[in-house]
Amino acid sequence: MTILTINTDRLASITTLFHGAHSSFEKGACAMEAASYIADEPWSDHPKCVCPVIGAFMREWNDGLPSDTDRSRLLLPLIPKIIGTRATPEIEQRRATMAADWLIRVNTPAWLELAGLTSQANLLRQMPEITDFKNCPSLMPALTAIKSDAAAAGDAARAAAWAAAGATAWDAARAAAWAAAGATAGATAWDKLQPAVDALQVSALELIECMAAVQS
Repeated sequence: MTILTINTDRLASITTLFHGAHSSFEKGACAMEAASYIADEPWSDHPKCVCPVIGAFMREWNDGLPSDTDRSRLLLPLIPKIIGTRATPEIEQRRATMAADWLIRVNTPAWLELAGLTSQANLLRQMPEITDFKNCPSLMPALTAIKSDAAAAGDAARAAAWAAAGATAWDAARAAAWAAAGATAGATAWDKLQPAVDALQVSALELIECMAAVQS
């Protein structure tokens, strides 16, 4: 893992994160543009100092959150922790499986349980930890069945189950981040889902910190 110096003056100057891409710091910054700025890299939302898997998660999470207030509250404290996480392909792969594991065994069960699919939620929670995408084919029968059960159970459960069933690829980080933003809520009453979204966002924060800590 590359150790980089963080420009503390630049870090202190960022108080708000914004949706989307921007041409310069003066136009605003998303989480990953802020990372490039703080690390004294050329302006980009794909900074070289950040692991591509973590970067994919952060970009999707940044743009999936409903407000600049949420982006700033959740993502800004993470930026110094992800600078310097660029590592080997093997570590990238491990981080990708961590994202897939969170999506399947943490995020999706929360939505299934809210939809009354308790047995399906427990089935996912009790699955073995995903540590290698080679093991994912063995999970597909259960995921496919749960996707079918969730199809008539409401927007949130359906979206979560479909995302989980497609999480057996490297881009699982993007699907997990979209889920962490609460985007699976769809049109369902927000007041009912807000506690679940809050809990999952705390869990996603912990996930990013764990991904950043992986070194072998």
